[in-house]
Amino acid sequence: MTEQATSEPTKPTRGWVEEFGFNSFSRIKTESFSGLTVALALVPEAVAFAFVAQVNPLVGLYAAFIVGLVTALFGGRPGMISGATGALAVVMVSLVVSHGVEYLFATVVLMGIIQIIAGITHLGKFIRMVPHPVMLGFVNGLAIVIFLAQMGQFKTSSGEWLNGLPLFLMLGFVALTMGIIYVMPKITKAVPGPLAAIVIVTLIVIGFNLDIPRVGDLASIAGGLPTFHIPEIPLTLDSLWIILPYAIILAAIGLIESLLTLNLVSEITEQHGPGASKECAAQGAANLITGFFGGMGGCAMIGQSMINVKSGGRARLSGIVAALSLLAFILFASGLIEQIPLAALIGVMFMVVIGTFAWNSLKLIGKIPRHDIFVIVFVTGITVAYDLAIAVVAGVIISALVFAWETSKHIYATREIDAQGSKIYRLSGPLFFGSVASFMELFDPKQDPDDVIVDFLDSRVLDHSGLQAIDALAIRYDDAGKTLHLRHLSADCRRLLHKARKIVEVSVIEDPEYGVAVDYEGNYTLMRAQPEEGRS
Repeated sequence: MTEQATSEPTKPTRGWVEEFGFNSFSRIKTESFSGLTVALALVPEAVAFAFVAQVNPLVGLYAAFIVGLVTALFGGRPGMISGATGALAVVMVSLVVSHGVEYLFATVVLMGIIQIIAGITHLGKFIRMVPHPVMLGFVNGLAIVIFLAQMGQFKTSSGEWLNGLPLFLMLGFVALTMGIIYVMPKITKAVPGPLAAIVIVTLIVIGFNLDIPRVGDLASIAGGLPTFHIPEIPLTLDSLWIILPYAIILAAIGLIESLLTLNLVSEITEQHGPGASKECAAQGAANLITGFFGGMGGCAMIGQSMINVKSGGRARLSGIVAALSLLAFILFASGLIEQIPLAALIGVMFMVVIGTFAWNSLKLIGKIPRHDIFVIVFVTGITVAYDLAIAVVAGVIISALVFAWETSKHIYATREIDAQGSKIYRLSGPLFFGSVASFMELFDPKQDPDDVIVDFLDSRVLDHSGLQAIDALAIRYDDAGKTLHLRHLSADCRRLLHKARKIVEVSVIEDPEYGVAVDYEGNYTLMRAQPEEGRS
C-alpha cells in the first residue's frame, strides 16, 4: 500500500504527455495531420494579411511561424492556432505607410511587452465579463468576416471578378473540396477531411493541368530562416509616441481576439480551466520575439483554430507541427505549396464558416429578451463593418447598461406597522446607482409615523451611490423630526458604510448581531426587542 501511494506523483508527467499529444501513436498521427492541414491553410492567409499591411509576404509568414510556435508551446489552451491576422493588419497599414516597416517591428515588440504585463497582472480574467450574447455576436461576425475574406480570391490580378469557365472551375472545385470534407469522416477518420480534400483537389488540378488560380499566383513563399534584427528606428521619445498608440491598440485587439477564441475552443474541446493569463503572457512573448525577427506580429486565429479542432487537434503538438510545417514550406517546399489551388483552401475556409457561425442563435429570436437579440446583431455588424475590439467593447458596454437599467427596476418594498407603531419597510433588490431614484420614491417621510425601520435583509447596497442615497434618506427623515433605523445590512455593506464615514455621514446603523443602533447625532440606542444580557 505504501509503495502504491508513493507512485502517485507520476500523474503530472502523464498530464504533460497528454497536453502535448504524445500519449499514443494514434494521437500523434491525428495531431500531426491536423497541424499539417492548418499549415496549408495558413499560407494564403498570412500572405493575404501581409498584403493588407503592405509588407513583404515573408513578414506575414515569419509572424505566422514564430507566433504559432511560441503560443503552441506556452499558450493557455492546447489546440489553439495563432498567427498573422487581418484584425491586426488593418491597424498596421497606416503605420507602415506613414513611417515604414521598421516602425512596425518596433511596435510589435512594444505590443508584446504590453501583453506580457497584461498576463503578469492577470488582466485576462476580465474576459469573463463578456456576456454570452456578445460571444455569439463575435462568433457570427468572425464567420462572416472569414467568408468575405475569401471573396477576393474570385477576382483576377486586375481586380475584376472571374467569369465564364474560370469562375465555374473555381466554384466547382470549392464545392468538391467541401463535399470531400463532409464525406471523408464517414469513410475514414485516419486522415482529416480538410487535408484529404486539399491533396485530392491539388492532384486533380495538377494531373489535368487545369488553369485555375493557385497559391503561387499570390506571391512566392520561398525564403530563408528568420534572422535576429533590432528595429532600426531612433531611440527617442518622439519614436515612442509614434509607436505607443499603435502598440496599445494592437495589444488590446490581439488579446481580445485571443481570449475570445480561447473561450470558444474551450467550449468545443471541453478543456476548461485557468488559461487566460497564461495566454496573454504567451501572446506577448510571441510578439516580442516576432518583432526582433522581422515578423508583423499576430494573435489567435479563429478560422485556423476551428480547422485544427474539427480535424481532431486537441494538444499542443498540432500547433507545433503547423508552425514547423510552415517553416518547412518556406525553406524547402515552396514550389510544391505554390501549386495548391486556391479553390481547395477556399473550400476549407467555407466549411470553417459553416462550423463557426452560431446557427442556433437564429433560433433564439423571440425566445430571449429583445435587448440580447439586439446585442448579438449589433456586435455581429460592428465586427464585420469595423473591428473586433470595438465590437466587443461596445457590446459589453451596451450589455452592462441594459443590465443596470433592468436591475434598477427590481427594487421594491413591502410595508407594515408593528406592535409598537413603527412603520417597517422591507426592501428587496439591489441598491446602486441605477436604482437610487426608485429607492427614494419608496418612502414618504411626511406621512410616515415618528419611528421608521428600513429592513435590508433581502437587499444589498452595492456602491457609493447607494450609501449616498441612505444618507439622503436619513436626512429627510431627520428634517421631518422622525427617527430612521436601518436593519440587517450585510457585513460587506456595513464595511462600506464604515469606510465611507469620512465621506458620507451615515445616520442610523443597526447591528443585527449586537442589537445596537446609532442615531443621527451619533448616540447609541438599543433597538432589538429582546437583547442578550450584557449587550446593551
